Amino acid sequence: MEFFRIKKDIPFMKYALVLNAVSFITFALAVFFLVTRGLHLSVEFTGGTVMEVAYTQTADVGKVRETVAGLGYSDVVVQNFGTSRDVMIRLPVQKGVTSAQQSEQVLAALKAQDDSVQLRRTEFVGPQVGEELVHGGLMALGMVVLGIVIYLALRFEWKFGVAAIIANLHDVVIILGFFAFFQWEFSLSVLAGVLAVLGYSVNESVVIFDRIREAFRKFRKLSTSEVIDHAITSTMSRTIITHASTEAMVLAMFFFGGPSLHYFALALTIGILFGIYSSVFVAAAIAMWLGVKREDLVKTGKKEEGGDPNDPNAGAVV
Repeated sequence: MEFFRIKKDIPFMKYALVLNAVSFITFALAVFFLVTRGLHLSVEFTGGTVMEVAYTQTADVGKVRETVAGLGYSDVVVQNFGTSRDVMIRLPVQKGVTSAQQSEQVLAALKAQDDSVQLRRTEFVGPQVGEELVHGGLMALGMVVLGIVIYLALRFEWKFGVAAIIANLHDVVIILGFFAFFQWEFSLSVLAGVLAVLGYSVNESVVIFDRIREAFRKFRKLSTSEVIDHAITSTMSRTIITHASTEAMVLAMFFFGGPSLHYFALALTIGILFGIYSSVFVAAAIAMWLGVKREDLVKTGKKEEGGDPNDPNAGAVV
């Protein structure tokens, strides 16, 4: 399925140096903000008090959040847990206030709004749990990165694996840089979004790399940069359809999913936008600069003479 077909290849690689310079500056700024400002970690990472309360009817999560925020908690997490009548509340640590005092204060405020609310459970999550989550998240990120490199090296060529992982880590660091600059809350859901972006970005890179391999097989007389331009141009319609449909779903979560999905959708939105950019201008360009060539992907054999680069039969392997 195609919305349109571009007949003339767009010279993307002609501007690769400039576009990658912009990408490098954005990446450097993201690293700078991560170092100087750091991430605004949620209760899951820093520790705090977890409460579970139950209502006799469907709970108004927004009203509960406003009530708790009115007590001076700016980083509170309020979400449904199990059923629409059960609510989980995560409170950050406050100096000089015990976990029991926090839960009593919150429960009293909630009872003032609705006397039917009942406290089901309260517990304190220490910072050690947060450290374990950080360690587990970094381990998951490392395993994903290693898996991507091995997969692309086996399916295509090691140069593509290196190019793809640089581009994908570029996306991850930029997402984290946005969260550091604006001090948006970084929670487990955001971490899940970052890992999802890694998989999503590598999928786009695989599609482009596959088209590059096909173009090398078909067009003998084209240079490497021209082959890459043709491969990217031929995927433009597919890229627009895929990313537009995905972003439509993400925007639905962003606008209608409530606060619990807000930053998750925001992380995905940033990742999708920069994922397109990195797959086209970063991964492909790095593969070109690493010296990828026809011999890396195509076995030597008898070929027909290359012709018009827009003729799908030109220079095909026989």
